Amino acid sequence: MLDPNNSSKQQKAFLRKLYLAHLIKSESHNLLSLTQLTGMPRRTLQDAIAAFADIGIECQFVQSGVRNNAGYYQIDASGPINLDWVADHLEQIALLLEISASNN
Repeated sequence: MLDPNNSSKQQKAFLRKLYLAHLIKSESHNLLSLTQLTGMPRRTLQDAIAAFADIGIECQFVQSGVRNNAGYYQIDASGPINLDWVADHLEQIALLLEISASNN
């Protein structure tokens, strides 16, 4: 189904959003923990999270301290995205994105 030899830049960007939404829905994460977990650059993570709305995912940053970056992301609604499907295909998605899914 997900063919790493035949994936476009757009498909990878879409799957990256799905992957990050799954991580955020599964556990409280901020940019630092997502960077450590995925190995993705901070800017790539910020861009993907900012573009969640493009695919119907509602996400917010929940402030949990006085510092601006103290807190975590929270998925409020996944819109048309079935995050159970993402969980079932996590290994394939991680392989295509060249990320280790063993910690997820």
